[in-house]
Amino acid sequence: MNYILSVFALFALILTNPVYAEDVKHETQKVCKDKTDKAGKPVLDKKTGKPTQECKEVKMHKKLEVTK
Repeated sequence: MNYILSVFALFALILTNPVYAEDVKHETQKVCKDKTDKAGKPVLDKKTGKPTQECKEVKMHKKLEVTK
């Protein structure tokens, strides 16, 4: 009898408190680098004469601190 009541209580607990996956937004950082050609020289913009850049959004990872 106690087993049946405990199983019933467990199912009631599970059904009344549903767990949903949260949408976690990671912190991102914009990283830009100069474009280079095959020879390794920077590619210049024709209009301005400045080096063109490639930009990417990169996820930031949290570093864990270890204490002894």
